[in-house]
Amino acid sequence: MSSPLSPLTAPIRRWVLDAFPRGQSGIDYDHPAGDPGWFGPDSMTWRVHAELPSMLAGGLCALMLQLLHPRALAGVYDHSNFRQDLVGRLRRTTAFVAGTTYAPTAEVEKLVSRVRRIHANVRGSVDGVPYAADDPALLTWVHVTEAYGFLQGFRRYGRAVPGPLADRYYDEYRRVAEALGATGVPRSEAEVDAWFALQQPQLRLDERAREVLQVLQSVRLPVPVPGLSRDVFLGAAAALLPPWAGEMLEQGTRQRLQARASMRVLQGAAPLFRRALPDGLASRACARMGVGVGVLKVWPGGGRDD
Repeated sequence: MSSPLSPLTAPIRRWVLDAFPRGQSGIDYDHPAGDPGWFGPDSMTWRVHAELPSMLAGGLCALMLQLLHPRALAGVYDHSNFRQDLVGRLRRTTAFVAGTTYAPTAEVEKLVSRVRRIHANVRGSVDGVPYAADDPALLTWVHVTEAYGFLQGFRRYGRAVPGPLADRYYDEYRRVAEALGATGVPRSEAEVDAWFALQQPQLRLDERAREVLQVLQSVRLPVPVPGLSRDVFLGAAAALLPPWAGEMLEQGTRQRLQARASMRVLQGAAPLFRRALPDGLASRACARMGVGVGVLKVWPGGGRDD
């Protein structure tokens, strides 16, 4: 933290550690040495998930997409305390994604087993139609929206990803969804686009979705200037939405302009986040594998950005 950027990076580091405190998951990311977990340092997944700004914006984009699916939303609406503890829910989701990405194999398997047990108890109905959190179709919906958000976030706030490597990411990361019980998970960008088109007839912005969106838009992270921080990241997330989703979420001209402004702010801030957080989970996972975190700046197989 001794670089000339320290006056800028130190507050960013405090912001991140206040919002997402470390050491609360109980996961051992450092042992055993040489265990790559489910992906490893030659994966696209380790690269795409290494950038916190793009992951946070991408995750919020995924939430906006997820609330458009009435049965997927019902599990959260009926079986969680999101109204009182949305920050806690965001932290738990972040911990699961981080753990399944970077933890050693045994830790990943424990995380997946725990979530499967939780899902088994989430049942209900919405508009007379039954739902279950372990329904393969709903698991696929949640996974694909997340993978889409993370990849688009990385492209917008990290670096450009060539099409074949984007396909590799989708193909790799579906392993987590399938372990949870998802089926028919798209494995390429073309398959994701086609899959989204198939889902659109059952999506809608209903009363429940509007309520959850309002809760999301009013959440206050435990950080300095929480309202500004929230608005920047929500706007940066909205900038990642596919056009059809923006229309369904009733984004008007004002909202689109705000999203573009937030996008530019986060694009400018992203390099400072990297400088402020050189010791994140990606670096610990690389250390466990005996490689420097710089390996993640190079594409799998040694290819570099154009």
